[in-house]
Amino acid sequence: MGFKDALAGVSRYRNAYTLALSASMGSIFFGWDTGLMGGILTLKSFQQYFGIDKLSASAQANFNGNIVSVMQAGCIFGVLLTSWASSRFGRKRSLIASGLIYITGSMIQSIAGLGISQAVALRVLYFSRVFAGIGVGMVSALAPPYISECMPRHIRGRCTGLVQFSNNIGMMLSFWVNYSASVNIPYSDMQWRIPFIVQLVPGVLFILFMIPQPESPRWLVEQERYDEAARTLAYIVRTSVDDKAVLLTLEEIKADFIGKQRISLVTQFRMMGESRQVALRCLIPSILTFFQQWTGTSAINYFGPQIFAALGITGTTSCLFATGMYGLVKVMAVGLTLAFVVESWGRKLGLFVGAVGQGLTMLWIGSFGAIHPQSTTVPASYVSIIAVYLYAIFYCIGWGPVPWVVASEVAPNHVRATTLTVAVSVTWLFSFMISRLMPIMLEKITYGIFLLFGMCCMIMAAWTYFFLPETKGYSLEDIKYLFKKDVIVRSLEDAPGGCVFLGGKRATPVEEIRRRADVQDSSDSSRKGDEECIEVSKFQI
Repeated sequence: MGFKDALAGVSRYRNAYTLALSASMGSIFFGWDTGLMGGILTLKSFQQYFGIDKLSASAQANFNGNIVSVMQAGCIFGVLLTSWASSRFGRKRSLIASGLIYITGSMIQSIAGLGISQAVALRVLYFSRVFAGIGVGMVSALAPPYISECMPRHIRGRCTGLVQFSNNIGMMLSFWVNYSASVNIPYSDMQWRIPFIVQLVPGVLFILFMIPQPESPRWLVEQERYDEAARTLAYIVRTSVDDKAVLLTLEEIKADFIGKQRISLVTQFRMMGESRQVALRCLIPSILTFFQQWTGTSAINYFGPQIFAALGITGTTSCLFATGMYGLVKVMAVGLTLAFVVESWGRKLGLFVGAVGQGLTMLWIGSFGAIHPQSTTVPASYVSIIAVYLYAIFYCIGWGPVPWVVASEVAPNHVRATTLTVAVSVTWLFSFMISRLMPIMLEKITYGIFLLFGMCCMIMAAWTYFFLPETKGYSLEDIKYLFKKDVIVRSLEDAPGGCVFLGGKRATPVEEIRRRADVQDSSDSSRKGDEECIEVSKFQI
């Protein structure tokens, strides 16, 4: 597809892209808060204000782990609220509420310590980090399914991946705000307060962008508000509510929700195991988010300056600059991935290539640390620094944006909110654990942690190759057929060179499985004709 065709596609589906950009704005403050604290911890003004500079090296490592990880603790609480809130109040209103919570927490962080003692100021800072984390956790669980539920199938991967793109933009901006504060703001408490104040901006913008957006059509169908759902579907593809594509999509969504509207939260958890196929689809998002954390990305995001210092970059300003460049590389890599890879390579190949590349770079960094434990600079130090940037590129090809795309796609419609709540809870639980332990591990076992992450990445590559089928090109209502039967065979068919392991065995085509299901369910739900299906499927959501 040429550049002009790409621009024409963006223009044609500009309502869909605007919705995706608006919802993904929430991930900017998600990424902002992720990248912010690691840089602030290196500022001498912050250390002196809260008395951190008087602590021993072990106590400082313990404090760094605590102040970073308390936000993840808040995120876990936020995620646990998400399933109930989004099922009851809808995706849109819950997203706006998450923005308000985040703004409140950020305001408290920016004024922590004013007019109170050092000990009380530290408790206020801890509280505000937890409170802001609730909003961050909510938006991290809500934005991917909201976007996925609204998008046409052929741009769904790109649009859902905007969540990770925005996350990296927020992270990059926070890195450069920290760097600017260290260089341009004189030594005072404003040097660390300004970064906290600036993080209010993405929260305010997110709320303003979300207010005019529609509610998820699939949530509206679940609430039996069919006319509103039809209007949302028509708005997204810029057509009339009487368009065949809109009516066909609406009927498919309604059929998928038959007998499952307004299910209680407890019942949704029970329904996650109602069949082998549903259980597998509910498990895969949690596997993906579990693996995503064991790539080691949280370690570099939160403690990038310390890692660069260990590789031989000296000085607070230099470490912050190197971390800022790391954020810039990630933004560029995710942008190129969403533009050219996720809809052309597909989900599976991106995850496989990304895992192999991340594994090799992490193993190099760990091996270098084992051979050269000193923080002095040698020629191999520069190779290791380049390896960190290559790691960022491979992460952005696969395990950055793609797990959120696949998780939102494979989760069953009727238990989507609950499934993704569990998956995002897994994200924040292991992010909490890694960020809490990372400073201590960097001090105690140094290179060993990178070897661990490298081996985990290789395990992810194997899992992706053998057990994950490709989801690109299928509607959300058709993805269930990928897991109906022959899952491993289908996964190997979709893997590069996977047919070598199959001999002559092949999975039943999805079209055949769907046709059998249509005949079994009801003759009235049969497709009307190949010609009409081909014409309508271009615009189907």
